[in-house]
Amino acid sequence: MPKPEFASHSVSIAIDAADIDFMGHVNNASYLKWVQEAVINHWQRFAPADAVASHLWVALKHEITYRRPTFLNDEVIATVLLEKVQGARAFYETVIKRGEEVLAEVKSSWCYLDAETLRPARIAQNVVERFFKA
Repeated sequence: MPKPEFASHSVSIAIDAADIDFMGHVNNASYLKWVQEAVINHWQRFAPADAVASHLWVALKHEITYRRPTFLNDEVIATVLLEKVQGARAFYETVIKRGEEVLAEVKSSWCYLDAETLRPARIAQNVVERFFKA
């Protein structure tokens, strides 16, 4: 029996003038902001409301490969894919594109926290299952 696959989620990225650096393209720091927004949006879309209300995500690591520069008027989409879950950690891949052109690829790991105690919390299997393709 094939292993179930996680569902991807795409988010439109708004590029602000403040994202543009002295070289005329999007500053590297803006990509991190976009990844955080996309991953959190992905979580909010698939997770049950009680899990969203009672838990937070903290980024542990980002590894970004920049492929092409991004400019102010570009129409950009970030597509997020949950790769695996391990205890309180989740591993994501986010691909940022302009049309079919890949602008950046980001591998990131996140820690799932109890919103009240701010301590790591194991991600329940019934929550993880909500992220699989239907």
